[in-house]
Parts: sequence; C-alpha cells; structure tokens
Amino acid sequence: MTATTTPIQAPQSSPALYSLGSPRANELLEAARRMHPVLAARRAAAESERCIPDATIDDFQEAGFFRVLQAREYGGYEMDPQVFFALGLEIAKTCMSSAWVLGVIGVHNWQINLFDDEAAGEVWRDDNSVLISSSYAPVGRVVPVEGGFKLSGRWSFSSGCEHCDWVFLGAVVPTEEAPFDMQNYRTFLLPRSDYRIVENWDVVGLKGTGSHDIVVDDAFVPEHRTHRMREDRGGAKFAHKPPLYRLPFMQVFARAVCTATLGATEGALEKYLEIGRSRWSGPIPMRDDPTARRIAARVKAEVECMKRTLFCNFDELMSCARDGVEADLLDRARYRYDTAVVADRCRELSSKMLKAAGSSGIRNESPLLQQHRDILSSQAHIANVSEPFEINFGGMLLGAETTDMGI
Repeated sequence: MTATTTPIQAPQSSPALYSLGSPRANELLEAARRMHPVLAARRAAAESERCIPDATIDDFQEAGFFRVLQAREYGGYEMDPQVFFALGLEIAKTCMSSAWVLGVIGVHNWQINLFDDEAAGEVWRDDNSVLISSSYAPVGRVVPVEGGFKLSGRWSFSSGCEHCDWVFLGAVVPTEEAPFDMQNYRTFLLPRSDYRIVENWDVVGLKGTGSHDIVVDDAFVPEHRTHRMREDRGGAKFAHKPPLYRLPFMQVFARAVCTATLGATEGALEKYLEIGRSRWSGPIPMRDDPTARRIAARVKAEVECMKRTLFCNFDELMSCARDGVEADLLDRARYRYDTAVVADRCRELSSKMLKAAGSSGIRNESPLLQQHRDILSSQAHIANVSEPFEINFGGMLLGAETTDMGI
C-alpha cells in the first residue's frame, strides 16, 4: 500500500496552563502573540547587528512589557511575576534573543524596588521608560568613601546594554576582616555617563542580545544606589512594600533567564511538528516514524511539565509574600534547582528534535538549528548552571546548611 501524501492538519493548541488573571494581562499576552511575524522578520538583522533592533524595543515599550514589574509610582503595572514570565515564553517561541533581553532588562524594573526609594527616583524622575542593563559578576574593585563607594572594573555579558541609560554592576565591598566575602556582595547602580560599552559580543547563539562589556573607571556610587542581596532573606526590609517586591532577588532573576530557554524549546517543538507533518523519513512519512513520534510526545510532555513546575513554584512564593511569611528555605532551594535545570533539559530535547529532523537541520537557515544555538548558549549563564543548585538542594535534604545565599 502506498503511503498517503494528504496534508495533515495541525491539532489546535491546548489552552495555557496558567491563568493571567486580568483583562490587561491577557491583552499583554495577545500583544506578544501578534508580534511573532515581525520578530521573525527581524531575527536575521538582530543576529547580524548583534543587537535587538530599536524597533523591537520600541514595540515592547509601546505594548507595556517593561512596565509589568515596574512600580505604579513610576507608571508601572505592579503585576504578578507570572504575567511577565508568560510574555517571555511567548516572545521566545519566535526570537529567543528578544525574549532574553526583555527578561533581563524587564526584571531590573523590579529589582530597583529593592534599593532605597531615592534610586528609582533618580532613574525615572524625568522619563519612566528609561531602561537598565546589568552584569552581576562580582568582579568590580570597590573602595569605601564618605557617602558611598568608588567603583572600577570591567564586566562582561551586559545584555541589551545599548538600549539602556543605567546599569546594575556586581562587586564585593571589602572589609578589614574579609577582603572578599560574598556576604558583602552588592549591586551598584550607575548612569550611562559613568561607564562605557565595549562592543565585543561575538558568539554562537543569542547573537542578538548584544551582551557587550561594561567598563568603569573610578566612578562614585552613593550608598542609596547599592543593593545588598543578603537583606532579601526573609524580606523584612521590604515588609512595607507590595508583595511583588518581597521576593528574593535570585528567585526572580533566575526565572527571567530560564524562561527564554523554555519558550524557545516550545517554539522549536512547533517547528519540529511542522517539519514532521510533511517530511519523509526514508520510505515512510516522518509522522509515521515511531522515533519521531516518541520525540514529539516527550518534548511536549516535558515542556508542559517544566512550565507547570515553574508556575506552581511562583504561585507558592507569591502566596507567602502576600501572607507576609517567609517561604520555607528547603522549598526555595528546590525552586532554584527547578529553574536552573531547565536549560539542561531543553538542550537535550532540542538536540533530539534537531537529529530527528534529518540533514536539513544542519543548514544555517534551519529554524531548528537557529533555536538550538540559542538554547545551547543559554547554558553559559551562571544562573542556568544547575550542578551547584543540585548539590545544595541535595545537601539540605541530607541535613546540611544551605550554601546558596541567593535562595
């Protein structure tokens, strides 16, 4: 019997597993979906220019994406983080670099609420659409001076920095007892006039993120423009703020950088299914190949499982924040591991789809290969290196103290 070549219709998408909870939230998600064609059209330019096009940033601004986690005082929406993460998932289906920049820069509008109130006023006093980039590695040289600190150094991987007028930079404040103790780690906030960008982003994936280096030469940073991460523990400093701003920094930031990877994997699955409905695998249609079917089933199930886990974790975190109680430390260690392991699992799933797609998958124009390079590159971010979080979580299960100050 000859195999049929009748086109197979794609099944209808299943409803989202998360409820965004408000008309505005659903409008934001629909706006993200409408951007798919234009983001696809701009993807090549983003990669060749090593920078998300200004037009994409303008579209994100107009849609209100950067305002999701921003305080109402400065024109923000103060929405549940789940809304922000849902937008990242949707954008990443088409352009992971765009979603990565949205996730990293957009989360800074949340973090600035962990600083003294004066800091946000300086950034947004004249224009509440101003954006902040970052590089958190503790590589800066800090000298305490009257009223603040002198900061110098060179930081790498500042995603989207060319679109931003301020930057968050990481460094450890030295003391006589401990010249380098991560308990004294701070994030320093600097205006564009205090740093320069060195354009050196030349990588295999996430090319459009424009994650260049930042250089600072002996800039003064006042005390109110620093954030001490250890003060996030328990959230006591922020008890007067809305629940959104009582969450530990690393829980929020880590989710921002794993979400793009998960969304890109879901987008790769959509492309894989498109290929599988029309491609032949030797003498049979790919859709009839048991291996191709098993891969489709596994990827779909694992993507939905990861989404459900991440959304449930943040529901629990937000519930604690609303109730004014500190989330259980062991639970928080699990949340960090659940977040970090996403990149590992997505890389494995992407590899399987790329292999099953056959020889066409190795062409540079292959959409599966493009997504795979981005997914692979996301593993390089320290928040996506899962082993330390796995070891810490396992150690706590065995009765050890946590080694992760960021949970």
